[in-house]
Amino acid sequence: MRRINILNIWIDNLSKAESLEQIKHGVVFTPNVDHLIKLQRDKEFLQAYSIADYKLCDSQILVYASRFLGTPIKEKLSGSDFFPAFYAYHRNNENIRIFLLGADRGVASKAQYRINRKTGRNIIVASHSPSFGFEKNEEECLEIVEMINNSGATVLAIGVGAPKQEKWIYKYRHLLPNIKIFLAIGATINFEAGNVKRAPKWLSDTGLEWLYRLLAEPRRLWKRYLIEGLPFFWLVWKQKFFASETPKEEHKTVALNKE
Repeated sequence: MRRINILNIWIDNLSKAESLEQIKHGVVFTPNVDHLIKLQRDKEFLQAYSIADYKLCDSQILVYASRFLGTPIKEKLSGSDFFPAFYAYHRNNENIRIFLLGADRGVASKAQYRINRKTGRNIIVASHSPSFGFEKNEEECLEIVEMINNSGATVLAIGVGAPKQEKWIYKYRHLLPNIKIFLAIGATINFEAGNVKRAPKWLSDTGLEWLYRLLAEPRRLWKRYLIEGLPFFWLVWKQKFFASETPKEEHKTVALNKE
């Protein structure tokens, strides 16, 4: 099965190897539980999601849900897993030149330095950490567009959190003619810079990475994980036992609860 439906969001059923081989251009988003809940109510986020050419599973919880629904996803492939695999895969591909956008001041440049050392070339050609609330400042956003266009980049990796990063891609992608691949990568820039430690692999593989992140950043994440995410389990149960029929696969994303 090429795509898996969870809460009427179609997720590409690709392994890491398959995704690296197939993704040559387009918009890549990585849905998780938080995304799927937000997509039920945020029309602008849903609109942004509609342009995604690839939606890669960013949650072991979604893998479990897909099994419960009888349509198992092959592999969890979060942005923080996919991005390092992506730049390692393309380390000798001179056509892949990445602009890194996101994180706090100085963090993106630190990630740039570390990644370029790993790959042995300047695969990250430029980086920028925008100001807080930059997405509401049209002048700053257009300055960022100009930076990207002047950098020679063919890939934009933006990590400013969902739904900001997906909405930013949706709004400004048409002004970035040289960018062939758009990657929304969340907290990955902080991981690559070494500023934030990722959860141990065994926690991630068992679906408990959320608990690690909650304990690391309780003030920021308690509401997301302990309140906002809870309806997900009821909605998946509802999809399995109360949906009248499985929706036909579409390229356009459709939310479960339209308003």
